Amino acid sequence: MEKQLQELHFEAEKVIDTPHYVALIPAAGVGARMGASTPKQYMLVGNKSVLQHTVDAFLDFSKIQHTYVVVSPDDAYVDECLAKAENLTVLRCGGASRRDTVRNGLNKIANKLTGNDWVLVHDAARPGLTSGLLQYLIAQVGDDTVGGLLALPVVDTVKRVESGKVLTISRDGLWLAQTPQMFRYQLLCDALDAADQVTDESSAIEAAGHVPILVEGHVRNMKLTLPSDMALIAQYLNNPEE
Repeated sequence: MEKQLQELHFEAEKVIDTPHYVALIPAAGVGARMGASTPKQYMLVGNKSVLQHTVDAFLDFSKIQHTYVVVSPDDAYVDECLAKAENLTVLRCGGASRRDTVRNGLNKIANKLTGNDWVLVHDAARPGLTSGLLQYLIAQVGDDTVGGLLALPVVDTVKRVESGKVLTISRDGLWLAQTPQMFRYQLLCDALDAADQVTDESSAIEAAGHVPILVEGHVRNMKLTLPSDMALIAQYLNNPEE
């Protein structure tokens, strides 16, 4: 009997120590480069908004305990463009920049997580994410103390224009950052608090002296930026295995 109690206690400790995985999707941007009257995350691909496609990737993946979407306080679209779900919460606390939006969202969920839990920050306008990519990211990061992100190694020759001259830059070691960017909750909070206006979470983590793991992603996880991107994104969404 005593041995059984010890085993039950050990199993309970394992459950308590197992970190949670939550998704945080900053969706307060206006997508100015799309030149559309509607923010790009609310544009339709098929019969669903870009944001709905993005959120569905997390709702369909069982390891994600909850998904949080952070929109601006005066957002007029999300209620119509995003279906309600049990494991989905919309936070109306978006800020003036991505960094502010993510940090505000992290503040809102502080009582839901421990410092060791994982937060997967993902662009609202990357609707091509799949369960396979999520599984691969989580598996490759494992129990690392920092975290990591999906990224693509640069395969094209890179040019830079400097003082009117065109220079060729070595592509060795160059990667194109994608999302999700997956980091421990408290570490991410601290890094963003210490950072200036960074363009992604990994930049803040790096500036704090940490080294994230780069996990190879897929081109289908592209970010909707220009009107010409819509057709390619639709193609990927219509072909889940592509």
